Amino acid sequence: MATKVPRIKLGKQGLEVSAQGLGCMGMSAFYGPPKPDADMIKLIHHAVDSGITFLDTSDLYGPHTNEILVGKALKGGVREKVELATKFGFRVTDGNREICGDPAYVRAACEASLKRLDIDCIDLYYQHRIDTRLPIEVTVNLLFFASFF
Repeated sequence: MATKVPRIKLGKQGLEVSAQGLGCMGMSAFYGPPKPDADMIKLIHHAVDSGITFLDTSDLYGPHTNEILVGKALKGGVREKVELATKFGFRVTDGNREICGDPAYVRAACEASLKRLDIDCIDLYYQHRIDTRLPIEVTVNLLFFASFF
């Protein structure tokens, strides 16, 4: 039985999430070796069962392996219980990271995240870092336009 965790609205579009979220980065990257998938899936399920429904990941974490892990955890009806956030903004090539907000990259990154997560829709897709080589309006306009399709 889920514990009552307060819910809050993000922005003005109506997205409502649990006030406490679960950042999934450390499950796959940056804080020592990746943790066993089975243990992390169990942790995600425990969080959801406890009323935490806002999950956050990124294509950078792993890279890519965290989205795959989260996608596995969303199977069996869990996806319908959560609001899922993932991020773009780092293009990784041969182990090198480059901040990128180019519209073609953003579209490709979104499509790749959807495949790794094995879902049809990302609830909150946002930019991890701003690409200062181009106006933010170029990147944001793509995201705004894409949200209607």
